[in-house]
Amino acid sequence: MPDQNRSIGQLSKLSGVKITTIRYYESIGLLPEPGRTSGGQRVYDEASSNRLLFIRQCRDLGFPIEAIRELIDLQLTPNADCLEVDRVARHHLGEVDKRLKQLRALKKELKDMIVSCAGGEVATCTIMESITKATR
Repeated sequence: MPDQNRSIGQLSKLSGVKITTIRYYESIGLLPEPGRTSGGQRVYDEASSNRLLFIRQCRDLGFPIEAIRELIDLQLTPNADCLEVDRVARHHLGEVDKRLKQLRALKKELKDMIVSCAGGEVATCTIMESITKATR
């Protein structure tokens, strides 16, 4: 099947990635510069579509840009050992675990604040008092 060229709008619709985000990925080198029509319109081939879908999936999994860059570089050497891919994924998992721990602590703090609230006026609200103390 020959490459199907797409406009940036078509690529956006296909991938679910906003046009501004596609342009951003180009500007930071995650996506290669697209070809252009004689009128200067961007034209994306199948390889660019596949790359964008890969990036979107990585972002959906929460990978940061630098990790995605590493994974794309690793994709370019398909016969290499996947140990580096494993390392990138394990590092990301560790970061996710850290964030989950922080979110659990945040959840507990918010629950405690809500439980401590006995109602009344805003001026004497224990939730507001807790938030205010945290800003000092």
